[in-house]
Amino acid sequence: MNYTIKKIVLIAIGLLLSWISVGWSADFESLTKEVAQSSYAQKNKLIDQLVALEDPRSLTVLKAMLDGKLYLQKSDQTVVIGEDHPDGVQIKNISDEQVIDVVGARSLEKVKINNSVRGKLRTVIASLQLSAKDASLRRQSARDLIKSPDAELRDIIAAAVEREESSSVKKEMELALALVDVESENADRRKQAIKVMSASYSPEALAVLERLSADKEGAADIAKLAAEGADKVRHRMGIMKFIENLFFGASLGSVLLLAAIGLAITFGVMGVINMAHGEMIMLGAYTTFAVQQIFPNWIEASIIIAIPMAFLVSGSVGVLIERTVIRHLYGRPLETLLATFGISLFLQQLVRTYNSNNVPVVTPDWMSGFYQVNGALSLTYNRLYIIVFSLLVLGLLALLLRKTLLGLQMRAVTQNRAMANSMGIRSSWVDALTFGLGSGIAGIAGVALSQITNVGPNMGQGFIIDSFMVVVFGGVGNLLGTFFAAMGLGVVNKFLEPYAGAVLGKIFVLVFIILFIQWRPRGLFALKGRFVED
Repeated sequence: MNYTIKKIVLIAIGLLLSWISVGWSADFESLTKEVAQSSYAQKNKLIDQLVALEDPRSLTVLKAMLDGKLYLQKSDQTVVIGEDHPDGVQIKNISDEQVIDVVGARSLEKVKINNSVRGKLRTVIASLQLSAKDASLRRQSARDLIKSPDAELRDIIAAAVEREESSSVKKEMELALALVDVESENADRRKQAIKVMSASYSPEALAVLERLSADKEGAADIAKLAAEGADKVRHRMGIMKFIENLFFGASLGSVLLLAAIGLAITFGVMGVINMAHGEMIMLGAYTTFAVQQIFPNWIEASIIIAIPMAFLVSGSVGVLIERTVIRHLYGRPLETLLATFGISLFLQQLVRTYNSNNVPVVTPDWMSGFYQVNGALSLTYNRLYIIVFSLLVLGLLALLLRKTLLGLQMRAVTQNRAMANSMGIRSSWVDALTFGLGSGIAGIAGVALSQITNVGPNMGQGFIIDSFMVVVFGGVGNLLGTFFAAMGLGVVNKFLEPYAGAVLGKIFVLVFIILFIQWRPRGLFALKGRFVED
């Protein structure tokens, strides 16, 4: 009887200690600290306990450990995530990844792992990512496995494929599985893997198919199937390359459109060859930089704030230039060219005096990154937004010219200045407002360009010649012509660059425009008005 009582007591004590141990281990931070301080042999078991918590923070800690970024602070043995920093190591909290401080490397002790723990971490991390609730995380995990196939993860990937509900993510997982199965000794499995890879857009799959097709020592049927699959992937990737070039050409065209649209108005209404137009773009870009310096905590909204500010700054400078210099030089285009060229040099030097040659403009998170269409095609968000933005600016400008009093007066002055004056329109103020409008739009172009190119005193010089080519090619003062000319030149430039290079490509385009103007002196869309009637 006594023996039975002792046995019951011992069992109860064991259960109590087990409960205490589990309760203690169930705490995320305590278990993380235990993992960091444990021996190599214990780490594998503790990693399983950390995963069993089903805490989303566990994945962050495990990835940091695998990447060698998990540390113990020597002062209090707190577990932190460390990133390299010019002044030492930037440490972050494991719970919310908030930056704690920048400390010296000697105050930290890196959590070390061996090959056994490293293999365990890879398996666990892949399992967690492939079963994550977030579809984007599952997709990214599949893409990582495509780049680095691991035969040891085959069963995990296969299980993930079976339970995946998203068709796009499932295709990525199937390709990751195929890249593992293609090395299998099972012939049927290898053939199925080749079929999956043949239907993909992946450069990794193409490389494997080309290797298999060139393997003279392997099975002939496998080599033939791989060769056919490689041809299909190459053809499919060629189509994606064409679409990518078309996209980049459209994005370049949208940049040219933004840069040239203000010049088209100025030149079309006033006949002024404004060589300082590029500096209006530069002022808009520097306004974006200034907004980010004034509102450092509003980076995400800085671009939106900078658009009206850049319009006001560049537009005001444009009105000032017109009232002080340009108004005295109407009818003398060569002198306006020389005067505005001098103004451009003055503005460059003025900016260079108060700023360094290049200033950093931060890209908001919502404009960063890219949209991955498939393995062969990705579209960057900043260029997508610029394409949409340029079309929006063009549409608003067309409404202003067609539906407002200022637009009506601008069109009247463009068509017949003397008649407009006789009708009571103050053509001198229309000229000032037109020049200000064109300069303001150039400032808006500077906001957009600050997200894809360096911001410096000379940035406008890179667009002034292209802007004049767009205006002349499309038809002086014609918005529709400016749009088609900008998009056409952008796409042609992008397709010519791989074969002729950037410089020769521009030369070919310039020669084409010269020949085209000989055939159609008024451009693609001729503008009716006082200039073309002379």
